[in-house]
Amino acid sequence: MTYKPPYTINSKMIEYISDIMKLIGYISNSQNLNNKPLLRRTNKINSIYSSLAIENNVLSKDQVRDIINGKPVIGPMRDIIEVQNAINCYDNILNINPFDIKELLKYHQIMMNGLIEDAGNFRIKQEGVFDGDTVIFIAPSAELVPELIANLYEYLNDASENFLIKSCVFHYEFEFIHPFSDGNGRIGRLFQTCILAKTEEIFAFLPIESIIKERQDKYYESIAKCNQLGNSDIFIEFMLDSIRETINRVLESNKTIITDIPIYVDKLLNVMKGNKAYMAKELLDLLHLRSLATLKKNYINPALDLGFIEMTIPDIPTNRNQRYRKIINTY
Repeated sequence: MTYKPPYTINSKMIEYISDIMKLIGYISNSQNLNNKPLLRRTNKINSIYSSLAIENNVLSKDQVRDIINGKPVIGPMRDIIEVQNAINCYDNILNINPFDIKELLKYHQIMMNGLIEDAGNFRIKQEGVFDGDTVIFIAPSAELVPELIANLYEYLNDASENFLIKSCVFHYEFEFIHPFSDGNGRIGRLFQTCILAKTEEIFAFLPIESIIKERQDKYYESIAKCNQLGNSDIFIEFMLDSIRETINRVLESNKTIITDIPIYVDKLLNVMKGNKAYMAKELLDLLHLRSLATLKKNYINPALDLGFIEMTIPDIPTNRNQRYRKIINTY
C-alpha cells in the first residue's frame, strides 16, 4: 500500500473499539437478530428514515414504513422516490461489495435514480457545501475525483487496519472528496455500514444512521473540524462513539419491544405458501377457524400492520375479491 489517509489512532479510539467489540460479541451470541425479524425490520426502517431525514426528506417514519410495506403514501414525489431508491439499496446491503469502485457507482445509480441526471457517475463540475450564501466547504476539483477515489480504495483494500477504523476513515474521506454531484451523504453512510457488515454481519441490521441524525449538528461539526485540521481523528471518534451508542440502544430496545413474531401471525405465515394470494375464506379453512372477525382481528390485521403480508387490492381493503399474499423477503 502506498497511500494512507491522515489520522492517528489514540487511546479514546481504542477504548471505543474495545467497548464495541464486547457489545458485538454479546448481541451476536445472546441477542441473535436473525431470530428477531421485527427488530430487524424496525432497524431497517430507522436506517432509511434517518439517513434521508438528514438530507431534508420530509416523509415521516410511518410513511417510510408504509412505502416499505407497499402501501400508497401521499407526499412530495421526489421524497417518495428517495425512499423507494433507498429501500432498493438497503434490501441488498449484504450483497454489496463495498471494496469495489464499480459497486460504488452501481449503488449510487440505484440510490439517485430519477433524482439526478448523472446518477452512477462521478461529478464533472466543482461542488461545495453552502449555508445560504456562505461557503462552508469547497470540494476538490472534479478532475481529481477519480484519482482520489482510487487512492481511498487502495487504502480500503490494502491497509492492515482495524475494520472499525477503516470504515470511519472511508466515511470521512468519501465526504471530503465529495465524488458525486448529489447523494454523497447517504452513500457514505450506507457504504460505511457495508464495510462494517463484511466483517460482522450484525452491522447490516444496526441503525447507525439514527444516532447520526440525533447528533446531526455534531456530525457536520466533526467533518468541518477535520477539514480544517487535515486529518479524520475527530470524525473517527464521533463515529465510533455513535456506533457504540447504536448497539447500546438496540440492546435496550430489545428488552422493551416485541421482537418475535406473534403466535397467531406465525401460524398464518406458516399456512401461506410461496407467492400465492389467498382469499379470507381459504385462510379460515387452512387455520381451522370459523369466525371471519377472529381471522381478521388476530391474524390478518396484525400481519398487515407488521408488513408480513400484503393485500392484492390495497386501495379497497373491503373488496369482495380481496386476497392476501405473504411478503417473501420481509425482515
